[in-house]
Amino acid sequence: MDKAWVIDAKDLVREYPMGEGTVRALAGVDLRVAEGEFVALVGSSGSGKSTLLGILGCLDSPTAGTYLLDGQAVEHLDETALARVRNRRIGFVFQSFNLLPRLRADENVALPLRYAGLAKSERLARAREILDQVGLGDRVDHTPMELSGGQCQRVAIARALATDPRLILADEPTGNLDSKTGDEILGLFRSLHGQGRTIVMVTHDDAVAATADRRVSLADGRVVSPRHPPGGPSPDALPS
Repeated sequence: MDKAWVIDAKDLVREYPMGEGTVRALAGVDLRVAEGEFVALVGSSGSGKSTLLGILGCLDSPTAGTYLLDGQAVEHLDETALARVRNRRIGFVFQSFNLLPRLRADENVALPLRYAGLAKSERLARAREILDQVGLGDRVDHTPMELSGGQCQRVAIARALATDPRLILADEPTGNLDSKTGDEILGLFRSLHGQGRTIVMVTHDDAVAATADRRVSLADGRVVSPRHPPGGPSPDALPS
């Protein structure tokens, strides 16, 4: 049976007003990611990779083009619907962790479950279970100030997994870490991929990109390397 496309983006354009003109951050990007893939988006500063990740994560909308997430067109959804998609289908991991400093590790991980409507006891039990899975079972009651950078990133990864999303998006997840800790975090991503997770990771580091199964290079807002996975579903297998 063919795998499904988790991401199916066609001719994405993103323009921003600047003065009397516009800046085109994306200039017609096509990208497909199959279920269970681990893809690295690479490119120099200004190549459009972070803009693309924002659209894939439903944090931004394209100026033109189409984006199907799990077969659902999301580019024209209103903010309420987009928030629901972000909460239930996508897990985010950021370079700066984006943890709330006054909350314990388990409380940070439980936040997406609060928005999903789970009771507090269920949220915390689920959060502690995931923290144990990422190697922080003994740090559940620590705040970010009491954790190392690598531990904070593990908390952030646990939070991304809280709602069991279809897609994990990571933006320079090792950018604030030393090389040893970064390697440990990349090992965790590989482990998650081995469990069948679909991961798209933005990086400017070739060594980090080598961790992924497929590398997609961007330059000047365009994809300049293969856009579709080898062995993925045929274009005729799913709606165009």
